[in-house]
Amino acid sequence: MTLADIARAVGGILALPDGVPATTIVAGAVVTDSRTATAGSIFFALPGGATDGMLFAGSAVASGATLVIAERPVELPVATIVVTDGVAALASLARAVVAAVRAHGLLRIVGITGSNGKTTTKNMLRAILSAHGPTVAPQGSYNNHVGAPLTMLSIDDDTRFLVIEMGASAEGDIAGIIDIVVPDISVVLKVGLAHAGEFGGIEATQRAKSEIVTRLPADAVAVLNRDDGRVAAMAPMTAARPLWFGLDDAADVRADDLRATAAGTSFVLHVGDWSRTVTLRILGEHHVMNALAALAVAHELGLPLDAACEALEGIERAERWRMEILRAPNGVVVINDGYNASPDSTAAALKTLAQIVEPGQRSIAILGEMNELGEYADEEHDRIGRLVVRLNIQKLVVVGHGARHIHNAAGLEGSWDGESVLVATSDEAYDLLDGQLRAGDVVLVKSSNASGLRFLGDRLGGVTQ
Repeated sequence: MTLADIARAVGGILALPDGVPATTIVAGAVVTDSRTATAGSIFFALPGGATDGMLFAGSAVASGATLVIAERPVELPVATIVVTDGVAALASLARAVVAAVRAHGLLRIVGITGSNGKTTTKNMLRAILSAHGPTVAPQGSYNNHVGAPLTMLSIDDDTRFLVIEMGASAEGDIAGIIDIVVPDISVVLKVGLAHAGEFGGIEATQRAKSEIVTRLPADAVAVLNRDDGRVAAMAPMTAARPLWFGLDDAADVRADDLRATAAGTSFVLHVGDWSRTVTLRILGEHHVMNALAALAVAHELGLPLDAACEALEGIERAERWRMEILRAPNGVVVINDGYNASPDSTAAALKTLAQIVEPGQRSIAILGEMNELGEYADEEHDRIGRLVVRLNIQKLVVVGHGARHIHNAAGLEGSWDGESVLVATSDEAYDLLDGQLRAGDVVLVKSSNASGLRFLGDRLGGVTQ
């Protein structure tokens, strides 16, 4: 695009340094972090809660940015565009770029949301789709009002598949992303209590997640979890054709004969009269649902399912710090799942721990706070503590005051002969376990990102930072 094209797309005022015409072509990456700016970049100087992107505009230019888009004028030796709202301008540019590429008729867009599993499903889809054409999917968890348009702005004329992860912490968040681009296929994985405190309850969570399907046209497809009642209830909300995945016999893409071991997870996939066994290297039965969602998308796109299954079988881990298997030099196996935690994902991780422990091995859970649960926090932490006991996890270490109800609830279960300890910090947890762990122990580390237990998991697993 030319500088003038970009100014029109974002509705801003273009200011040019001497000798730089408005017809100058800009083709570099769009960035909001000056540290990632490279030659030819467009730097959006966005305001933030902790700092102001304007403070780093000069640094971005020094790293090679040739255009700065900001909410107020700034003196720089490159072209600048002043806009009223930087985030809205970012969305407008993404909308223009996607529309231009989509006009060629080759780009297919897949949107994904759900209380759990978005990042894993996105990574699975990337593995499947990349074998059939240039594919763009978010790095990390680029799933909000800034991350989603940045992902969109990574496409070019040759991109065949664009995968957009759509997170939300309030009603209207996903609708804001849909305002930029309406997917050809929308996937809804699960409606659970993740971020329930911010949403204001499970019903509000359901309404927020449904925004990914309510504006789909009749020629689009809604890939929906048949096993989740709140997701299944979204079918009447959309004009799109539903495509069902799940364990339910009525699902279009379904699985049975699930088996979880320390080596991975296997299941039998059924699509119509066709079936095959799939063996994931990713740990945990709960990832079968993510795999089914990705395979449903592949099926809808007309891609060969055998090849799609092989792509999934080649994935070594869901993502860094997500059910990541670490084998420490002392023979301890650590399941490091400390990047994120909700009641559903924590329960799934604990069930996986209980399933994969073999006779003679000890199961140990190190649990931290599940954030953003609001009024549900005490009740849900209590429920997890009781689940630890019901699953007969042999040792429980609870880290942090915010997670204390896990410890308290486990201690109240009189039938349990295990041990629960409450410590204040990760260092205390490490000191407690150092010397106690022995070869063959299987240790689950699970908490929300803010608790920082993922670094404890690395430490116990022998990973150096």
